[in-house]
Amino acid sequence: MKKWQQQIRGWMANYLELPSDVMLDLPRVTTIGDFHVYIENHNGLMHFSEQEIRLKSRKGIIKLTGEGFVLKLMLSEEILVEGNVQAVQFITD
Repeated sequence: MKKWQQQIRGWMANYLELPSDVMLDLPRVTTIGDFHVYIENHNGLMHFSEQEIRLKSRKGIIKLTGEGFVLKLMLSEEILVEGNVQAVQFITD
């Protein structure tokens, strides 16, 4: 997305008091402690193992590292993961 389009969307989100993650098509990552991660607005699963998960997003890659990962829910744009989460990393293109 062009930079000026993103700036206009950011301004509209702020002016209309809309959530910026929706307007800017950003992922939303919610964690509960170090054992539960819920990610919304991703663009697909790239890699899954018990120690690492990588997801595509419009801004790059979301990388989870830890131990004992289990997929509890996986929909087209949402994923729920349980396990011992050690790190959540955003890797830009």
